[in-house]
Amino acid sequence: MKTMSDLFLHLLKDIYYAEKQILKALPKMQKAAETTPLKQAFEHHRTETEGQVERLEQVFGEIDKPARGEKCEAIMGIIAEGEDVIKKGEAEVIDAGLIAAAQAVEHYEIARYGTLIAWAEQLGLTNSVALLKKTLEEEKAADKKLTQIAEASANRRAA
Repeated sequence: MKTMSDLFLHLLKDIYYAEKQILKALPKMQKAAETTPLKQAFEHHRTETEGQVERLEQVFGEIDKPARGEKCEAIMGIIAEGEDVIKKGEAEVIDAGLIAAAQAVEHYEIARYGTLIAWAEQLGLTNSVALLKKTLEEEKAADKKLTQIAEASANRRAA
């Protein structure tokens, strides 16, 4: 990686891979969730994530590169933590544990999208900036929704 464009493409491939892995994980998390609000939140975010993948593909198009992911060890580790909660968690704590894992994913995505936006602005990729900002707002909203569910019930149930 020698240029900002190289860095941008590398990070774009990273988050594309991450979003694809998240799409695979969300149905498992939804199935494992104990309460309806959390199940609904995971379902809603799965639909959003499909749109996020499509927007990333548009960003790849703006830089005239094929939409391809590059393995992201960080997201794989975070997803593994969520799977661990599903395997080992007692019913009373599963939702709180799933929320913690999902928020770790959201925070990773928020960091990545923030960086991609800054770099896209630097590179003059106006269309990409708008697409990435839309996704960033969705990720922030998903994080906020998870916090609301945790505070309303999941954390108390786990305690």
